[in-house]
Parts: sequence; C-alpha cells; structure tokens
Amino acid sequence: MPIKVIVELQAKPGRRDELEAVIEAITATHGPGQRGYLGSTRYEVPDNPDMLIEIAEWESAEARMAHMREAAAAGVYAPVVELLAAPFRATVICALR
Repeated sequence: MPIKVIVELQAKPGRRDELEAVIEAITATHGPGQRGYLGSTRYEVPDNPDMLIEIAEWESAEARMAHMREAAAAGVYAPVVELLAAPFRATVICALR
C-alpha cells in the first residue's frame, strides 16, 4: 500500500537554506532509482523561518524502512542531523481503506 511520510525538520537558527541544500543533494544522489521511492516535495512554514517540511511518497512502508536501514548504516543522513536544532519528526500516513 502506498504511503506518504511527513517529515518536520527544525533547522538551527538561520540554517534552513543550508539544510534544504543538503537534503536536495541527498535526494538527487539517493532518491532516483531507489526501490519504492516515488518522490518528495519540500515546504516552508511561513510562521517559522527555520522549519522545513518534506512530504515523501513511497510504494510501501516496507520499501521506506529498507531504505532507512541502509541509509542509517551508511551515514547518509548524518549531514542533516548536524543542521538540526531538535530531533526530526516523521509521520507515516496512508489513504483510508
């Protein structure tokens, strides 16, 4: 079943643009061709200039989890973590059945 993942990322003060650039680079390198990855869109939060929201689409929760395990083992997201003021929040959602 297809899923969407809403990821909330609070950048360190004044570093949202840098965070966005790092995520863009990771997505360009590790997104295309990633099994089960359907794409993502990033959003800004008008009332919070350091917040970045990404909504990613995956073919299934299993495909996303496989990617996350591989990415964590390889340290792919370490540059993102360095730019965060707080732990990110990810919410997985799917359409009502």
